[in-house]
Amino acid sequence: MLPDVLKHLEALVAFDTRNPPRAIGTDGIFDYLRSQLPGFEVRVTDHGAGAVSMLAVRGNPKRVFNVHLDTVPGSPHWSADPHVLRVTDEKAIGLGACDIKGAAAGLVAAANATTGDAAFLFSSDEEANDARCIAAFLASDHGFDEAIIAEPTLCEAVLAHRGISSALMRFQGQAGHASGADAFELSAVHQAMRWGTRALEHAKAQSHARFGGLTGLRFNIGRIEGGIKANMIAPAAELRFGFRPLPSMDMDGLHARFRELADAKALAHYEETFRGPSLPAGDVARAEEKRLAARDLADELGLPIGNAVDFWTEASLFSAAGLTAFVYGPGDIAQAHTADEWVALEQLATAANTYHRLLEQTA
Repeated sequence: MLPDVLKHLEALVAFDTRNPPRAIGTDGIFDYLRSQLPGFEVRVTDHGAGAVSMLAVRGNPKRVFNVHLDTVPGSPHWSADPHVLRVTDEKAIGLGACDIKGAAAGLVAAANATTGDAAFLFSSDEEANDARCIAAFLASDHGFDEAIIAEPTLCEAVLAHRGISSALMRFQGQAGHASGADAFELSAVHQAMRWGTRALEHAKAQSHARFGGLTGLRFNIGRIEGGIKANMIAPAAELRFGFRPLPSMDMDGLHARFRELADAKALAHYEETFRGPSLPAGDVARAEEKRLAARDLADELGLPIGNAVDFWTEASLFSAAGLTAFVYGPGDIAQAHTADEWVALEQLATAANTYHRLLEQTA
């Protein structure tokens, strides 16, 4: 099936679905997919701000395959046009080839080689902090019990991963001349840096925590901005950070703790800007129950089971909504979001053959 997969992948990579700038409409890549899925009932929905979803259904399936079609922006370090697929003896190189248009190409090829029940949900906003497609789908009367979410997992079923949360903090200070001794306390930038030191120490202290092969808390201060110039006390500063907890960690409790680490007089604003639950979703007991259900499904489908991963996926949203969900797709996450992003041809072939087998089982 590899020639068909590469034909579709070449077409999919050629569509510019970078996110940002979220300039994705209902035509383009969605028109292509619709044209390549004869016999499917197709519904395309524009959720605004570049968030478009396409549900394609054939027959009466109870399992849905989800693939996001948006990509990260291309790095200036690409050695060639990122929207032109290049194929070597071992690799397919192109923006989104690994994350995760290769899975979409494999599903289309498998659908055209089978006649059984099938359902595909394509979306275009996974790479944003304003995801709408999956939430809208899960809020609908969709009728599905199981979901397989495509991300690069080396063609293994991944049953567990971290949650994710992002936050915005604003610190306030008092403008003045930097020669004063009170600059230590009055500077909003200094307050932000003090908070950062405390937060890093708190995150590091969680290294002993474990769940399903994962350890510790992942934490990152991504941006600090503020102040005017070197000889002026900074009256304001803005900081953005994110963390990735274990399924066993209380996300609200972590936010409360990070907020407490700031000087109350200096903290002007604290806001969570994005939250994604862990996989499996729920409290510890419920999460373990869901993990076992996903393992049973993967075993039933004859899929190899991989280790838990540190990256976040929208499989957790399906899990939180009550579906039995896991992650499966071609490629290595280490190649995602890189210049000259690539996916191994062997991975594409394995995924396409697996999709073909699973779709044949529903015939």
